[in-house]
Amino acid sequence: MAKFFLENFGCRATDADTAALRHSLLGEGLQPCADAAAADIVVLNTCTVTAAADSQGREAIRKIHRSNSSATIIVTGCYAQRAPEEIAALEGVTWVVGNARQHEIPGLARRHSADGFVPLAELESAGMSLARGPAKILTGDIFEQSTIDLAGAPTGHDGGHVVGKRTRPILKVQDGCNNRCAYCVIPFVRGRSRSLPPDAVVSEARRLAAGGAKEIVLSGINLGSYGRDLAPRAALATVVRRILDETPVEHVRFSSIEPQDVTEDFVGMVAGSDRLAPHFHVPLQSGSDRILRAMHRWYRAELYAQRIELIRRKLPAAAIGADVIVGFPGETREEFGETLRFIEALPLTYLHVFSFSARPGTKAESLGNAVPHEAIRERARELRALSAAKSAAFRQSQAGKPVRALTLARGGENWTEALTRNYLKVRIAGRIAANNWRRLVLTGNQHELCAEQRDAIPTESVLEDDLRQRQVAAVGD
Repeated sequence: MAKFFLENFGCRATDADTAALRHSLLGEGLQPCADAAAADIVVLNTCTVTAAADSQGREAIRKIHRSNSSATIIVTGCYAQRAPEEIAALEGVTWVVGNARQHEIPGLARRHSADGFVPLAELESAGMSLARGPAKILTGDIFEQSTIDLAGAPTGHDGGHVVGKRTRPILKVQDGCNNRCAYCVIPFVRGRSRSLPPDAVVSEARRLAAGGAKEIVLSGINLGSYGRDLAPRAALATVVRRILDETPVEHVRFSSIEPQDVTEDFVGMVAGSDRLAPHFHVPLQSGSDRILRAMHRWYRAELYAQRIELIRRKLPAAAIGADVIVGFPGETREEFGETLRFIEALPLTYLHVFSFSARPGTKAESLGNAVPHEAIRERARELRALSAAKSAAFRQSQAGKPVRALTLARGGENWTEALTRNYLKVRIAGRIAANNWRRLVLTGNQHELCAEQRDAIPTESVLEDDLRQRQVAAVGD
């Protein structure tokens, strides 16, 4: 039986695609493998949101080929959709499959595992063409995509882990984006905005719950636009209420929501249910109105501040995160200072900081007036320091409060990592199976969190985990 290895780069939407690929490969009779060096087939699901993401993908390909030169390497995802010839020229790559035809990967893998090769006639009938390098390219027109492929999720669970190796599975309910932010290449590699119909969302939520999931993460490239492409139109809040009313899912978390979609009704819905995570990730990008206009963002700093204050007013303990881009073309030191002061004044609890990277085909690529690299690095350092200070203050503000936390798979000899409803990662003393809710009381300060027994709440010793926020390779998720 052929063994496969999957590696994912990028956002939650890409992560969801990788989980679907894993399920489909298992369905083709292939065996999962924990090490690329021992796999017959390696599938890399790439990101292209920044030049660094492209570089990370290329380096992973080279490393895998060096350690396992006989492996069939299939490269897919956003980088593969954007620049297939660039990837096909890399030594060791067998196939480059774009997002538009990602669903064909399991069939390619099955045919490889059966006889080790695919006849040329079969390649031609599948629409493949030979690239300049040894790899074959299979991309297609992403803008022809009008639906989301529903790969489904297996039911059943094993030892506290949801099948698919995720304690908190991602349910991608929306893909693509109709916006054209000046810096963002994602619409060109993900296509137009499209939504999973509400009945399918509810059905998938049920399947995930049947598979053991206690928390699911609703994800999309532009999640707040969910349902606008459907006939009849639907709304994200409507399908969320159906999940709460019609499924046994215990807890729902959201990926990022654009500020214009953080309405009073939506925040009120989250505040009114203990099955919805008090956690909002609201992309900001800049606190300067001039830069926001140049970025083609649809809001200004004042509206953003109003929406963040709305969340804090209705949900005092909510985690609130933001994406910020530093070094957009033409950004002056004074405009960066506007962003810094704006964020300082907001009740944000963490930041994802991105250094600007010109993406091919975007408007920002041709703007000129580039910010020097050293200035970008320095501004990024300042924002990350501010993020660390805000995270520490938020953790300290939660001391003494009872929380519910879901145990994760990560742990050590005498501790287990858990995630609170409001997005605090903590270490619980002792080894506890993943995917279990624990009731804790956090005490101490930003350097050490402990738990005290309170009535029926079991005594747990809780230590602070490393909560410095990892930069994610996605602006839209």
